[in-house]
Amino acid sequence: MSADSTNIPLAMLVVFGSAKLLAEVFERLKLPGIVGEILAGVLIGPSVLGWIHPTTVLSALADLGVLFLLFQVGLEVRAHELIRVGRLAAQVAILGVIVPFVLGWAIITLAGGARIEAFFVAASMVATSVGITARVLGSKGLLQDVASQIILAAAVIDDVLGLIVLAVVSSLARDRVRILELVATAVLAIGFTIVIARWGTRTVSFVAPHLVSRLQAGDVRFNLAMILLFALSVAAADAGIAAIVGAFLAGMSLADTAGERVRDMTNGVAELLVPFFLAGIGMRLDLTVFYSFNTVALALVIFAAAVASKLIGCGLGAVQLGRKNMLRIGIGMVPRGEVGMVVAQLGMTMGVVTKPIYTVVVFMAVATTLIAPPLLNMAFREE
Repeated sequence: MSADSTNIPLAMLVVFGSAKLLAEVFERLKLPGIVGEILAGVLIGPSVLGWIHPTTVLSALADLGVLFLLFQVGLEVRAHELIRVGRLAAQVAILGVIVPFVLGWAIITLAGGARIEAFFVAASMVATSVGITARVLGSKGLLQDVASQIILAAAVIDDVLGLIVLAVVSSLARDRVRILELVATAVLAIGFTIVIARWGTRTVSFVAPHLVSRLQAGDVRFNLAMILLFALSVAAADAGIAAIVGAFLAGMSLADTAGERVRDMTNGVAELLVPFFLAGIGMRLDLTVFYSFNTVALALVIFAAAVASKLIGCGLGAVQLGRKNMLRIGIGMVPRGEVGMVVAQLGMTMGVVTKPIYTVVVFMAVATTLIAPPLLNMAFREE
């Protein structure tokens, strides 16, 4: 089924309904509901029943879903709390980039892959998709936990570092490395993140009351929140980093001033849209990976390396917090989600990543996303 103009409501019914149905089943089994929502995408997608195929409309709903998810998380996080763990989060992020990159490159190289292909697989293993982790931590009321704060801050830094890695790898694939362009991209991305994180809340707290007192159309506070959400998402994308980072920073900027009504309305929109993001991840899983023994073996090795490299790299970055928090932070950084798939897609578009390797990366991205919620539940069980 496609999602053209005549059957968009039907496509939305199938995706949303199946996602919520499996979420309910998983919750009753004492398992994370979001795993059920992702598996719903696998079930109804091209690999199993073939009821729904990824389309522009469903992708747009998924993109909106993850924006609202990160905005929702940002509303529960205070900027000063995130800045307080900034140095430790930077350690976590840096080691959480180096270890996966080296391990991914080594595996593909030893498997006989081309040099550039190895670099693209390594780059796909670097970035963290924080949306899944944030959803789990938010549902358990753990966003104020020190490990959660470090995960969120490290994920933002991780995204900036991942951008720089991807820019370098893409330049190598084009056989031209422009140092000045790479430096400019890095400075713009880092500068945008620091400015919004440090001064965003203060600016919004000063400007918002004046606007609210003067505007009258509709629910002014919610309207302003939406404008800030989309404005910072666009600005983040223009700065070269993921739009979801801008959405998270927008929510964090409003954390001190957003009332319960803004939070309630945001939760309502997120409840509608987030299942499209989660099911969309599942729909992209190509089960034909299991038709070839060599590809299966490589997929399992890459998956194991993706999990182990974040546990080791990010865990070592938080060694001073003790073994329990090391484990929590490492697990929280494991999901690759859509980020890894975007990197692999770029490599395939450039003609340097083959279809089997692309499939392996997608499997890794989906599998790490699926395994994270139950592992997080176990890691935070004592809370």
